[in-house]
Amino acid sequence: MAQLLGPAEIRGLAAELDVQPTKKLGQNFVHDPNTVRRIVELSGVGAEDTVLEVGPGLGSLTLGLLASGAHVVAVEIDPVLATRLPVTVRERAPEAAARLTVLERDALRLAPGELPAPPTTLVANLPYNIAVPVVLHLLAELPSLSRALVMVQTEVADRMAAGPGSRIYGVPSVKLAWYGKARKVAPVPRAVFWPVPNVDSALVSFERAARPDTAADRAAVFAVVDAAFAQRRKTLRAALASWAGSAERAGAVLQAAGVDPRARGEQITVADFARIAERQRSNA
Repeated sequence: MAQLLGPAEIRGLAAELDVQPTKKLGQNFVHDPNTVRRIVELSGVGAEDTVLEVGPGLGSLTLGLLASGAHVVAVEIDPVLATRLPVTVRERAPEAAARLTVLERDALRLAPGELPAPPTTLVANLPYNIAVPVVLHLLAELPSLSRALVMVQTEVADRMAAGPGSRIYGVPSVKLAWYGKARKVAPVPRAVFWPVPNVDSALVSFERAARPDTAADRAAVFAVVDAAFAQRRKTLRAALASWAGSAERAGAVLQAAGVDPRARGEQITVADFARIAERQRSNA
């Protein structure tokens, strides 16, 4: 049975490695075993899963995931932490060491060919400044990922899970909806981290679903999304003027797609954005 890391072990490892957690890398290490167990339980992973963990840090969550019986592929950008993680696992969960693969990589540049097996689940305590780009990149590059549970800043969690009509519905909400359904699951107390962050955190779950039924590709749909929210206070007719070539052209495309030109981006669904992209493509 894996021996999970507590506050004393986390601080001891950090001292041994001379690790000073940095804001640049978003390093706030979880030191509460009960929080780790809860994350693993909520993720639903088991022996049949290959889990992709981004930013394993000192290994708190890694040990919990291995205790579930899953295979874990841990992607760590910090070479010192990447080198130490297999040692920590051998020391605290020797029976699970063979189920761990550590890749010293930038998750934003991770490609399928670098992984030993197609991962089924993403579970991670993500650096707040790159959380959404990382999730979107991995969902695009790794179609085998059918679900995810990520810990992010609360405000980011709210935006990821927001639906049309919400004040915080925006680019992250729509682009995640292209791949499936995101849902805010639970708050995470600041006190479970070292160092204690100055922001609140929350868990977001994700389930992949069929993409919208459209002939437009992802890049085309995302271009419409970016344009619509670049000037979110404007109507879609005005916001999409540059994208379409003119306000008149944008209005015609929106009407052809069955979307009110007076609507704003935060009022429409990912399926609506897909229809807009498809109509522009068919009339180009």
